[in-house]
Amino acid sequence: MQGDYYPRVIAYYYKQWTGYSMFFHQHQATEIMYLINGECRVEFEQGTHQSATSVILRKGEFIMLNANTAHRLMVEKSCRMLNVEFRFLLGEMKLPSFRELANEVQELFSLVAEPQNYVVLIDPDEVYRIMKSLVLEMDNGSRDGMVVQLLLSQLLIRVARLQAEAKNTGFDPASLYVKHALEYLKQNYDQEIKISDIAAAVNLHPGYLQRIFKAQSGQTIIEQLTVIRMEKAMMLLTQTDIPIVDISGYVGVGSRQYFHALFKNYFGRTPAECRKSMDRHAWEFGESHNF
Repeated sequence: MQGDYYPRVIAYYYKQWTGYSMFFHQHQATEIMYLINGECRVEFEQGTHQSATSVILRKGEFIMLNANTAHRLMVEKSCRMLNVEFRFLLGEMKLPSFRELANEVQELFSLVAEPQNYVVLIDPDEVYRIMKSLVLEMDNGSRDGMVVQLLLSQLLIRVARLQAEAKNTGFDPASLYVKHALEYLKQNYDQEIKISDIAAAVNLHPGYLQRIFKAQSGQTIIEQLTVIRMEKAMMLLTQTDIPIVDISGYVGVGSRQYFHALFKNYFGRTPAECRKSMDRHAWEFGESHNF
């Protein structure tokens, strides 16, 4: 893409579809269709002597359609989606242009260098969150403001990185779901976490999530959560002066007694022994550098 182009939203809307079938059509804009709930089918028009191809979208998935890609939406039962359509327009702003972003972000460059009519991806809730923020900002009357441009850039970078992840895993949905479940654990380890919470975050049945997590990682979800919590606890013990009695609360273990037992079982030492060891090293370091 030559020149300083910037994405500009042409249309955006929420829509509940029930038992609907539309005619083939195309847009002069790139379109992102995000499925909030339900299920639908997106069909693509082929040549005269070719049958149409289609993809199924389920809750938490989205499709990005390139401009001028003939398609139609088919909804057997019902679904709700959020659509955003945007075009790239030549302009001049204080923010980096799409070309400059693509030169900086390899995944974005690949998205442009290897164009496809469409791409279907699984969202760990990040794309939906950005899209909602984008819509809210535009509803407040700032269609061409700097915040809208920042959100659009963030959206496109996230989509590009999700596509790169999908290509690296051969679009193995199980691997992506496990990756997103791990991200959820790393972002929420300080709270009480239930399997149902993680499953809801990645839009899977709890039992199925536990099976693929064990198969992909070799550990149960609880075992992996314990690893994350214990490693974080060690970091807090050795790199901060947070009181030992408070560490359990920082890593989401409600009972101090249970935390001490987990820590001792994981590291072979108590939290107090680890803290004393680091205090001694710090004192010796200070003595050796006492001029």
